[in-house]
Amino acid sequence: MYEGKYPKKRYKHTLRFLKNYVSTDESILDLGVTNPFSEILIKEGFNVTNTKGEDLDLDTEAVQTDTYDVVTAFEIFEHLVSPFNVINDIKAKKLVASVPLKLWFASAYRSKTDERDRHYHEFEDWQFDWLLEKAGWRIKKSEKFTNPVRKVGIRPILRRFTPRYYLVYAERIK
Repeated sequence: MYEGKYPKKRYKHTLRFLKNYVSTDESILDLGVTNPFSEILIKEGFNVTNTKGEDLDLDTEAVQTDTYDVVTAFEIFEHLVSPFNVINDIKAKKLVASVPLKLWFASAYRSKTDERDRHYHEFEDWQFDWLLEKAGWRIKKSEKFTNPVRKVGIRPILRRFTPRYYLVYAERIK
């Protein structure tokens, strides 16, 4: 997927954020198949299990268990037609998730070769907050961060100071 070019800044930022709210003693269900970031979490001592690639729009069984203390979802919800269903069905008490923010100068991403590598949603922060709150989560901490790219052009310049990602730590309230 990344062809040897991992988003190092995003991973570093996400790991620092996660370590503030999740201990290595807690069990994590990471939504999405095993990926470079879930492997980093395991190397950092976290107890991580990934979902198996099931369509989380239609099959939320993986999150309907109290086996896990935390669910993580990094760049997952934008790929779902209805992220509310899986977010609502999560039984874990903690959620750490990130989503791409909608950018006024770039359209949503869509791979022409991989139908699973498409963004059905790109969020504004208030939209993601509302989605979580409606599904029974209280946001305890959130932050936005940029993702500069090493390219020349207007969009790369805008990416240096325009937040691209929204990261949230939330706890289940109902």
